[in-house]
Amino acid sequence: MFDKLKGVEARFSEIETLLSDPKIVKDREAYQKYSREHADLNKIVTVFREHQKIVKDIDDSRELLKDTDPDIKEMARDEIETLTFEKDKLEDNLKKLLMPRDPNDEKNVLIEIRAGTGGEEAGLFASDLFKMYGRYAEARRWKVEIMSEHSTGVGGLKEVIAMIHGKGAYSRFKYESGTHRVQRVPTTETQGRIHTSAVTVAVLPEAEEVELNIDPNEIKVDVYRSTGPGGQSVNTTDSAVRLTHLPTGLVVTCQDEKSQWKNKAKAMKVLRARLLDKMVTEQNEKRSEQRKSQVGTGDRSGRIRTYNFPQGRVTDHRIGLTLYKLEGILQGDIDGIIDELTTFYQAQALQNANTGKD
Repeated sequence: MFDKLKGVEARFSEIETLLSDPKIVKDREAYQKYSREHADLNKIVTVFREHQKIVKDIDDSRELLKDTDPDIKEMARDEIETLTFEKDKLEDNLKKLLMPRDPNDEKNVLIEIRAGTGGEEAGLFASDLFKMYGRYAEARRWKVEIMSEHSTGVGGLKEVIAMIHGKGAYSRFKYESGTHRVQRVPTTETQGRIHTSAVTVAVLPEAEEVELNIDPNEIKVDVYRSTGPGGQSVNTTDSAVRLTHLPTGLVVTCQDEKSQWKNKAKAMKVLRARLLDKMVTEQNEKRSEQRKSQVGTGDRSGRIRTYNFPQGRVTDHRIGLTLYKLEGILQGDIDGIIDELTTFYQAQALQNANTGKD
């Protein structure tokens, strides 16, 4: 590990020299490229240099153990114990910093929310979840673009697909995939009984055109008139678009825009993201199985998180985290949950790396 860290430090110093080169400063593209790399390496190098300093201090304290004065020896032993504790913490941090980053982390994210079991109540909670994610995105000044939306007619959502545009959006949302369970008394319930409903959430990184080459001849395009609740026509032109990817059978529809071309462009974004996810999951069987277990079938049993309204409680079952701040979470205050999940999965990845597991 330390040989690798010395290489990182050497590269960091090289980039610092390049950034002071007048030729690089004049070349905007090159300067931005090296500036990004400098920022990425800065944290690792800072921690590594702090570690190196502590290692030197420990060596200096060990020299003091040779002193004949017992007080100095005792002081040196205490110093070594404290410094060793700090050194171990820094080494754990360095291992995490050296772990390969998810190449999708900085991308925009496509979120698909669907009502599962629970009838109208599931649709209402699907709407609540979408608002929660929207508020979270808004607080970070990210843009939410609705790609497709199907309402229940009573304020709920059968399905909504949205793209969230923002640097690092995927890294913050990627652990939201799965079945979200809600326990509350529906407004239509006259006897005050608690009902349990479920909503599924799927999270995909946006696929860029350079990552995925789709042959136009492999896409069947159908156009039709958009419909609203109950099937009534809401548009007098054939603006709704259905795309079918013939090799995989994937189907995407979009009817939110009045323009056929806008609907087609949105549908292509969704199709591209789904195809990229399919390609990656087929290459990585482990990730495929993990995603299936997370998203599940939309029933109440395969849940990752429960929102209990009577007790104002939210529990994430993957990490055993329970928070009594339901209202705040539904208002978009979900950083606490996301941070805990990120820490958990980073620690899991680090443990797997140390034991040689994939």
